[in-house]
Amino acid sequence: MAYTDNSSSRTPLIPNFLYNTASLSSSTIISNNTLSQPCDESIVKKTFLVAAPKESSRKIEMFSPAYYGACTFGGVMSCGLTHMAVTPLDLVKCNMQIDPAKYKSISSGFGVLLKEQGARGFFRGWVPTLLGYSAQGACKYGFYEYFKKYYTDLAGPENAAKYKTLIFLAGSASAEVIADVALCPFEAVKVRVQTQPGFARGLSDGLPKFVRAEGAAGLYKGIVPLWGRQIPYTMMKFASFETIVEQLYKNVIPTPKDQCSKSTQLGVSFAGGYLAGILCAIVSHPADNLVSFLNNAKGATVGDAVNKLGVMGLCTRGLPIRIVMIGTLTGAQWGIYDSFKVFVGLPTTGGAAPPAPVK
Repeated sequence: MAYTDNSSSRTPLIPNFLYNTASLSSSTIISNNTLSQPCDESIVKKTFLVAAPKESSRKIEMFSPAYYGACTFGGVMSCGLTHMAVTPLDLVKCNMQIDPAKYKSISSGFGVLLKEQGARGFFRGWVPTLLGYSAQGACKYGFYEYFKKYYTDLAGPENAAKYKTLIFLAGSASAEVIADVALCPFEAVKVRVQTQPGFARGLSDGLPKFVRAEGAAGLYKGIVPLWGRQIPYTMMKFASFETIVEQLYKNVIPTPKDQCSKSTQLGVSFAGGYLAGILCAIVSHPADNLVSFLNNAKGATVGDAVNKLGVMGLCTRGLPIRIVMIGTLTGAQWGIYDSFKVFVGLPTTGGAAPPAPVK
């Protein structure tokens, strides 16, 4: 049977900004003549062995549209998958915030859920969690990289170096404002599904039921508390991560970042992310309690939450489990995000920043 090369008419399954075929030489392509001749092992090895991506041979130009597209896709992977994976912890946490008399601790909370809903109940609400936090992650990471570059250029080289922490804070806050608009409807349905057994099985029936009960505007009833939770969280997440990673390379890792192996760099990313996540959980926890309270009770206000939970309750109820969850979550997110960046030939986040391309 004759072999026909239809590569020119094929549609790539992977977005073309994630790779670059310009570096392939003609010697790495199998032609019709090659296939019709006896197989040479050296040709096969040369053809099919693909080198691991190296930071020194970037496939995507820094700060180009393709760069921001790659960061956006990395954010989808890092936030959507990790939040879905910790759905059982999130489920117990939300119920501890709403009904502390019934869900008194982490262990008893899991026991109550297992007894009442079975093992399948631990992943109730996983679809709105996956979709909502994928959308949020896309905006969070993609716009953070954009705003960080924008504010750096706005400040100029000298002020950017002097006030870099302020740039991290401003860039992450700007990104999170947009990200929460994408997340809020999914978060509202998720909390209602997780804290009111029998309300709905998931997103497909929960979203229409929620809209019929409270209208489309009800999906954004929790947007202000969500901003109150997520903006401080994200500011702490990015600014502390950048600072921690910089200090790790400066004071702990004996080798400069550009001389470290990829595995070492990704290990630093996870460690910096976990430490940053602990700080994030503490800073954003009062607003997290507010979001759970408002989305669980129809017509509830912030004043109702303060009167029922108290200031101390807002700050501490469900905090230990959230520290474990957010620490692990944030560490994993930075690990996945930077792993994807390495995969497409980009440097990891933090430490010595690569120079901007000369125009």
